Amino acid sequence: MLREAGERAPARTLWLWMVTVGVAVVVADQLSKLWAVSALTGRAPVTVIPGLVDLRLLYNPGAAFSIGRGSTWIFALTAAGAVAGILYYGRRLGSHAWTLGLGLMLGGAASHLLDRMFRDPGFARGHVVDFIDYKGFFVGNVADILLVGAAGFLLLLNVRGIQIDGTREADAGSDPSPV
Repeated sequence: MLREAGERAPARTLWLWMVTVGVAVVVADQLSKLWAVSALTGRAPVTVIPGLVDLRLLYNPGAAFSIGRGSTWIFALTAAGAVAGILYYGRRLGSHAWTLGLGLMLGGAASHLLDRMFRDPGFARGHVVDFIDYKGFFVGNVADILLVGAAGFLLLLNVRGIQIDGTREADAGSDPSPV
């Protein structure tokens, strides 16, 4: 069934698309980590872009920049809360842009949660696999790139006044075209 121009997609359809994007992110991130562990274990850093990016395998027990190394279980709970919150909040989707942004956030958080729950040294204490070294500034992974990109994208949507339901802040009371 085709929708008229300006008609919003059903929230359930967008929620399913958000979950699909999230699953794709998890698959891409976990496959890249599987590759990194197999290809980079025991190796010196591999230069990708001289002076900018190397590949170097690390197991991160903390958050960004290895902050909170002794609190891995807190990061597991935080990731679980983020996944639950996105799944719940995503029920209000009416915007394709928000669907993409939340899907990327969902996938990144879920992939980090999988690392925390199932990687060594144990359940809810696992370390996140990082392997993209930005020349000592920090070392991250595919999920980190997508999380940061999604956060910036969702911030831009907020600045532009685009709501999760597809309406614009300035258009309260009218029926604007979905975004």
